[in-house]
Amino acid sequence: MDFKDVVKNIVDDVAVDLTQEFDRNFERKAFFNKKWPETKHTYSRGSLLDRSGKLRRSINKTNTGHSISWKSSLPYASIHNEGGEIEVTAKMKSYFWAMFYKANGAAKGNKGGKKRIEKLSGEAAKWKAMALMKVGTIMKIDQRQFIGWDPQVDRRVQLIVNHNMEEVGKTIKNNLKQ
Repeated sequence: MDFKDVVKNIVDDVAVDLTQEFDRNFERKAFFNKKWPETKHTYSRGSLLDRSGKLRRSINKTNTGHSISWKSSLPYASIHNEGGEIEVTAKMKSYFWAMFYKANGAAKGNKGGKKRIEKLSGEAAKWKAMALMKVGTIMKIDQRQFIGWDPQVDRRVQLIVNHNMEEVGKTIKNNLKQ
């Protein structure tokens, strides 16, 4: 067994294991054992970061043979993973209004051109509050990390390296016996 093969096996094993663990973070609603902050509003369709599954499915790994990296092509992935602040734009306000009307059922109760709005659902109220923000308002996005470094990552890598080195040791021992 060549040294390059050993390194490739280790990197491949780490890639598979950590890709599965990063995916499980969406199920755990946590980054390993660090729970994500609670959302201010409840979501009828599950977790904030897993409502459509688009973010979860967008995570891709790149394996160069001696290193691995994970990233998402979605523009909002990094703000959720790292947290931060964003400025409300006119385009965002338009989106918030569209989501408000969608959540509230825009066509129901529209008699004679006047809209009848009964009690808003939690989701509709959230979108309305966001739509009423002024352009330029700063919104704080809490960190809800799903990929990156953690002591758990180090432990998993160490276990994989140890396992592969034990296999190399067994192979060497078997070759010496022959």
